[in-house]
Amino acid sequence: MSMNVEIEASWKEQLQQEFEKAYFQKLTEFVRNEYRQHLVFPPGNLIFNAFNLCPFQEVKVVLIGQDPYHGPGQAHGLCFSVNDGVRFPPSLVNIFKEIKGDVGTEPPATGNLTRWAQQGVLLLNATLTVEAHRAGSHQKKGWETFTDAAIRALAEQREHLVFILWGAYAQKKGAFIDRDRHLVLTSAHPSPLSAYNGFFGNQHFSRTNAYLKANGQQEIVW
Repeated sequence: MSMNVEIEASWKEQLQQEFEKAYFQKLTEFVRNEYRQHLVFPPGNLIFNAFNLCPFQEVKVVLIGQDPYHGPGQAHGLCFSVNDGVRFPPSLVNIFKEIKGDVGTEPPATGNLTRWAQQGVLLLNATLTVEAHRAGSHQKKGWETFTDAAIRALAEQREHLVFILWGAYAQKKGAFIDRDRHLVLTSAHPSPLSAYNGFFGNQHFSRTNAYLKANGQQEIVW
């Protein structure tokens, strides 16, 4: 991909085989054409932002989303996160609500979750690009295979990670993760459609920190 797309060195090493596979070559071509012909989010240099902010050995928590936000200025390569100054999407409002209820932290002034990524939270969407105003437009083009490979690498090579799977889509994507080796937290999705059916009160933020602490890791400041 020529759009100034780079991936952090440790991830490049982990995913090198994926880059060489036929599906990824095809995906690259598709994505390049899309950026040429349409308005696509996030900006090209932020496609791998989740990986770039969170090197392989520094990952402690994996939060799986589905698609980048498809409105102007929102997506910057981290699931559920928006750029500074952008209005909080409904799911993010509910995430901050649950954090307050769970660990007592007041909602921040910004919906930019870079601060989580820098503490070892891999904020990974299953699909890494999307055409403006067309939710799901880049699904089933190869991204899901690529992000599955990233999750598999972590699940198989690291120990005592926390995988947070909200909603049926994320749960299906993380179904293969070894529950004896890692903590896998599941609940309803924070979207307004399902938040009251089991997202609120899931205590995933305190449970994550309890597990990290029990395994000698620094807790996340949510």
